[in-house]
Amino acid sequence: QVQLAESGGGSVQTGGSLRLSCEASGRTSTTFCMAWFRQAPGKEREGVAVVSTITDYTRYADDVAGRSTISRDNSGNSVTLEMNSLKPGDSAMYYCAAGVGRYCTLNVEGFRFWGQGTQVTVSS
Repeated sequence: QVQLAESGGGSVQTGGSLRLSCEASGRTSTTFCMAWFRQAPGKEREGVAVVSTITDYTRYADDVAGRSTISRDNSGNSVTLEMNSLKPGDSAMYYCAAGVGRYCTLNVEGFRFWGQGTQVTVSS
């Protein structure tokens, strides 16, 4: 099992920035992709960004590309998401996820382990 703990959510104003962190523990040697997802009320969970724990591969959702950066430490057990130019549409519960497959995607089905989530609210 892998445990994930998110931190860094909160309330920000439109145009502001935030930094979300995720710490993984447990059998982290079995996970090769770490990602951030988000889910707003009444909407499906969607991928925001993913990073490989063994290569330099990253991928972003179109909506956040160019204003977001996902990074990891050398162990792959700590992942950070930095988002800039935030807008009200970014408001959601943000979840850290870890996947056991080596092909990293932004699909929910590709991730086995999930954190409890951290709330991000962007006010206009």
